Amino acid sequence: MSTAYTMQTAPKALFDYDKFWASCFEPAPFLPMSRAEMDLLGWDSCDFILVCGDAYIDHPSFVSGIIGRVLEAQGFRVGIIAQPDWTDVEAFRVLGKPNIAWGVTAGNMDSMINRYTADRKIRSDDAYSPDNVPNKRPDRAATVYCQRVREAFPDVPVLLGGIEGSLRRIAHYDYWSDKVRRSILMDSKADLLMYGNGERSIIEVMHRLAKGEKIHEITDVRGTAFIINKHNRASKSQFVEIASNDVDTIGRVDAIINPYVMTEDLEGCDIEKNKKSSFSQYQNFQKEAVARKSCSYNRQKPLNIAYHHVNSQ
Repeated sequence: MSTAYTMQTAPKALFDYDKFWASCFEPAPFLPMSRAEMDLLGWDSCDFILVCGDAYIDHPSFVSGIIGRVLEAQGFRVGIIAQPDWTDVEAFRVLGKPNIAWGVTAGNMDSMINRYTADRKIRSDDAYSPDNVPNKRPDRAATVYCQRVREAFPDVPVLLGGIEGSLRRIAHYDYWSDKVRRSILMDSKADLLMYGNGERSIIEVMHRLAKGEKIHEITDVRGTAFIINKHNRASKSQFVEIASNDVDTIGRVDAIINPYVMTEDLEGCDIEKNKKSSFSQYQNFQKEAVARKSCSYNRQKPLNIAYHHVNSQ
């Protein structure tokens, strides 16, 4: 397993893309969740279908609302499959076959945290389900959903995102099994993982897929991760592998400056005094932080951090 960086171009502004042809349709009052709702909109199919572990709430605080509407603004027809029955593949076929790609997310929370307490006991409610009903999603929902959409329509690209995919994109300690688990890409078999805020990356990927580019050819989008395989092995020559101990050096941990303390109140803050912090030290800290950031930027400028990839070997 390795971390790789590659040269990148500057990100494109969100609304500099030419809209997809389906922009001729009026914006949907609510993104469709059934064929009947698609018929009311005059759609014969969806360009992108998002499978989500949360109930569909059309609000930017929720993944289905923000990603769905961002893609709709680009001209794509977006359907939502919220909290499907993961034991039945037909639940993933209710909207038909997406024309361009699947989107998969476990929701606003990691599904294991959502379902279990710290004592590993099943929770009695779920704040992201209607009426707080629990058990509306499986354990490791992102992995299960990816496997099901692949079973439903094997030839459609699968784009994985959300907090569960983001935090598990590389090898990680899993509290629930008390083991170090491999990247979620290995188990989910997703084609591309988008970590962090995914609006920019998913817009770029969707437009490139819509123009006919193959999913395994998309290896240069910021904030994405993928598995090196026979289809994209040629792109490996563009990578620079960096050892993890160069990225995160082991050593003494300095006292953390409280970011919420106002500079004028710093001298009167007992917590900061206990850390032997003073206004001058705070100023030096700021200068050092800026200097480190500038140095890091200048050193990495030709090789902007693009993505972590998992070497299948």
